Amino acid sequence: MFLGTHSLRLDEKGRLFLPAKYRDELSGGLVVTKGQERCLYAFPVREFERITEALRSAPVTAKAVRDYSRVFFASASDERPDKQGRVTVPGTLRSYAGLDRDCVVIGANTRLEIWDAQAWARYEAEQEEVFADLSEEVLPGVL
Repeated sequence: MFLGTHSLRLDEKGRLFLPAKYRDELSGGLVVTKGQERCLYAFPVREFERITEALRSAPVTAKAVRDYSRVFFASASDERPDKQGRVTVPGTLRSYAGLDRDCVVIGANTRLEIWDAQAWARYEAEQEEVFADLSEEVLPGVL
């Protein structure tokens, strides 16, 4: 499970230091791909394999499944952290997410999300009010 918010910087080669608390879990590799709201998703390999199986069993006759799968898998890059815990974020993914230097990596349960720091600040400011004002259960019987 990934939790928390971490402010990080991309180096001049497009590498990002993974948060230290997640390096052991991600040492075997991770998959970085496009996410929603112009962030990047970073999955441990096992979690990416689980998602792959779920999408494999989805009906290919559903246009939304085909469209999502194409973008999700075509943009995916399997990465292995180096000895310092850095992972390269490919240029196409950096462009998609607007990543330049200052980034925020957030824990989002089974994945990490990589955001441009300013984009995350805007998103968080907008969503905190919505979150605070929720009057319905998001997951009935749970929350």
